[in-house]
Amino acid sequence: MTTQRYLPPSALNPFLEGLPQTVSKRIIGKSVKGLPIHLLTIGTGNTKILMWSQMHGNESTTTRALLDLIPWFLKLSQAQLQKTFTLSIILQLNPDGAKAYTRLNANDVDLNRDAIDLTQPESLALQDLYQEVNPDYCLNLHGQRTIFSAGKMGKTASLSFLAPSANLERTLTPSRAKAMQLIVALKRAIEKELPEQIGRYDDAFNPNCVGDKFTQMGTPTILFEAGHVPNDYQREITRKYIFESYKTLLNTLFSNDFEHTTNEYFDIPENAKDCVDLIVSGVTIRNNNESLVNQQLAIQYEEKLEGDAVVFLPVMQFFATQLPLKAHKSITLPGELKNKEISFEKGEIIQNEDFERLLSI
Repeated sequence: MTTQRYLPPSALNPFLEGLPQTVSKRIIGKSVKGLPIHLLTIGTGNTKILMWSQMHGNESTTTRALLDLIPWFLKLSQAQLQKTFTLSIILQLNPDGAKAYTRLNANDVDLNRDAIDLTQPESLALQDLYQEVNPDYCLNLHGQRTIFSAGKMGKTASLSFLAPSANLERTLTPSRAKAMQLIVALKRAIEKELPEQIGRYDDAFNPNCVGDKFTQMGTPTILFEAGHVPNDYQREITRKYIFESYKTLLNTLFSNDFEHTTNEYFDIPENAKDCVDLIVSGVTIRNNNESLVNQQLAIQYEEKLEGDAVVFLPVMQFFATQLPLKAHKSITLPGELKNKEISFEKGEIIQNEDFERLLSI
């Protein structure tokens, strides 16, 4: 199994070729650049679950967790689950974006903002499949940046969930309430291993988002967001928790044990953008011809595809005497570097060799 963030469509071929004949495989459409969009169908049960991952091509963690889920589900020990559920799984809805490691598709369209107009072939493939399957539940699988905290100035949001709204009023419709109850079950099962690191994504209604549209159409839909665990930039730890979340969801539905209060869903802290990858203290900054000493510099890593690997480039963001942010990592400059001025340019990749030595992830 791949352990890298970069997961081009070609990397899935050995997995697809190694699947047993009990797995139905078919192509449900093609991307802008003509790459196939594969559908895997496993299980024979009456409860139908539609799952799609990498509609944003650079969000591969949920896909890699599906590569863990599928063999687990196919084991003889999961025979009861196989008889209960039929899982329709799209590993990569946006194969062009997965190949280029971009959020958008090859036409520079965000597929999760194309639910109404359906301008893209990938959007049409998902919509047609939804109508064909008529699922009982939908799982919309994503990854989120390292900027998110679970609540204002909270811990890192390592996992986040959302029960999308069905209208501007964010009404508690039956489908949304069921999604909320399932999310509560997920949170209860995982929070001991991720204390205060589970967040709730913003539920503002956007009819152009696929999850909102499917909720509006009456299907309980859960948005999964694979977030950051400190020092886990390849997101292998997050992958494990996403896999556990998939298993928990299936077992919860199987046991029909999710009559939890929806109020508990709203107790999950809402995500805030309060985190940065690195805060460097003791920096002297040249800004507007003024030398500012003992500053804190916020740095965010920019993900860039180089060859067949994702590299993380330190990019300057903000500076202040005391930053109102939380850092995944903090360092203080040693004495010989404190008085070396740097010119601050927001969005600039740090090239200074002295800083590069300190800023290794």
